[in-house]
Amino acid sequence: MSDGVMEGVLWYVLASTRGGPTRARILAALDERPRNPNQLAEALELDYTTVRYHLDELADNGVVEASGDEYAAVYLPTDRVRAHWDVVEEIFDAVGVGEEG
Repeated sequence: MSDGVMEGVLWYVLASTRGGPTRARILAALDERPRNPNQLAEALELDYTTVRYHLDELADNGVVEASGDEYAAVYLPTDRVRAHWDVVEEIFDAVGVGEEG
């Protein structure tokens, strides 16, 4: 995936869709440390099903990846996203992620 394409994917997935801000919050939490869906749901005060849905969207778009077996898998940002972290931070600023607390 080219740099421009990945940047477009990030803007679309994290900012341009209805669930974008929630996905941005999930990605920010995963940047702090890898977590499984239950840990994310608890940390972000979201429903487990909501977290699973957004993790699937992020994984389908190459933003996060699972590490470990399916039941106990933790998620973390992909290397491709890490290479574009400046864009991710710009999106976080645009959608207001990381400003609370």
